[in-house]
Amino acid sequence: MEISSPEAAAPTVSLLIPAYNEELLLPSVLERVRESFAAIGFSSYEIVVCDNHSTDRTGEVARAHGAKVVYEEHNQISRARNTAAKAAAGKWLIFLDADTLLSSELLRETIQCFEGNRICAGGAGLRFDLPNVGPFAAGMTWVWNNLSRGLSLAAGSYVFCHRQAWEEVGGFDERVYAGEEIFFSHRLKRWARQHGMRFRILTDHPVVTSARKVEWYGQWGLLWHCVLLMRPGSVKSRAACALWYDRPPAMAEIQK
Repeated sequence: MEISSPEAAAPTVSLLIPAYNEELLLPSVLERVRESFAAIGFSSYEIVVCDNHSTDRTGEVARAHGAKVVYEEHNQISRARNTAAKAAAGKWLIFLDADTLLSSELLRETIQCFEGNRICAGGAGLRFDLPNVGPFAAGMTWVWNNLSRGLSLAAGSYVFCHRQAWEEVGGFDERVYAGEEIFFSHRLKRWARQHGMRFRILTDHPVVTSARKVEWYGQWGLLWHCVLLMRPGSVKSRAACALWYDRPPAMAEIQK
């Protein structure tokens, strides 16, 4: 593992978090990030949080926990990811969602991929932070993890890549409001082949992401959102992708 000296000019890894109204979860997410880097003895890193036009204290909370904060006015996940990456100084990029907990085991495996210089990008399997999320959510997770592994598609909750790859493929597609990680995965796989490298989904240590959407919307609500996304061109409509942007009135009221 690479350990930086205090006078190091730039970090090796930039961990990038797009965040919209995430003041409640950010402290634990950022604390886990720092714990994971410390656990593997890797100190050459930075954390960049993109405040994606939040109406709560997301930016303030991120700064208080030592993150570099940049701002993106247009409320769109792909733009937030790209804005964070543009402000990053590392040669290796890790994109982590603001409701997702990083483990030291997954981080160690990711760093080893980078250091081996054969795997230029990838993602991880995922699981929810609740043991019982209901049959629909559990089934969708099982289906996704198998598709992710079989087709080499990264989930948006955890994506890693060389900065050069992010730059040369044009970053995340800003024409879409959801599914940007799928388009990004396809671009990265092409880039990998052109450079004699590989794209890999890490499955030994799944990333743990929040099941809050299951709690907010329920099984039938999630099913309805999936139906909406089946319409042609739906990912280019913010309204059709409301699952990623809107919150139930009760939750929105709590965060005021």
